Amino acid sequence: MSFTLEKVVPWGRSYDEYVNMFALTEADLELRILSCGDGPAAFNAELTKRGGNIVSIDPVYVFDVTQIRNRIDETYDAVMAQMQKNQGDYVWESIPTVEQLGHVRMSAMETFLGDFEAGKQNGRYIAGELPVLPFEEEQFDVALSSHFLFLYSAHLSAEFHLQALREMLRVAQEVRVFPLLMLNGALSSHLAFVKQELANYGFHLEIKRVLYEFQRGGNEMLVIKKA
Repeated sequence: MSFTLEKVVPWGRSYDEYVNMFALTEADLELRILSCGDGPAAFNAELTKRGGNIVSIDPVYVFDVTQIRNRIDETYDAVMAQMQKNQGDYVWESIPTVEQLGHVRMSAMETFLGDFEAGKQNGRYIAGELPVLPFEEEQFDVALSSHFLFLYSAHLSAEFHLQALREMLRVAQEVRVFPLLMLNGALSSHLAFVKQELANYGFHLEIKRVLYEFQRGGNEMLVIKKA
């Protein structure tokens, strides 16, 4: 695997953020969930504690807990400095300050780190990455992608997005992607292409407003379902 830890800037989101980003209901949280590109998020650990059925996949899971923790320590100050510099790009409501953001993110990552070794042994954290998933067809009810697809449209092609989403739809009945914005805050340049292509394949697509908004204007998710 050519993936190296030096390429990673770990930034884990909380359980509550996942619930709000993807508008997950109590019924949703009882489904078989695949979460793609989770990194050091707390969602898997917290949902597992609540009796949920979840698998997270991310290339960073090839490393051990000490390596991931060290990388968090190496990058945290730089990330916080960037957030301080660009705080006008964000909505400071549910998280009121940059300092509070740091607390929320570190708490989420500590939750992940405390769960990682056991979760990896139990098959809840799997090293891998889109657009190829090591799962059987319809192994999951819903697949989630947080802050990867669409956000990095400047780095990942429209064809990559289409291939990744079709792969997620191979292994799950439904896919939810959040946000639909790129890093610069503009709507993804790939969204129209992806919607048209997936509609041509017979999938049902809907853009849904969610209650969560941190990146300014980032309060919508794409929901894709099999017909």
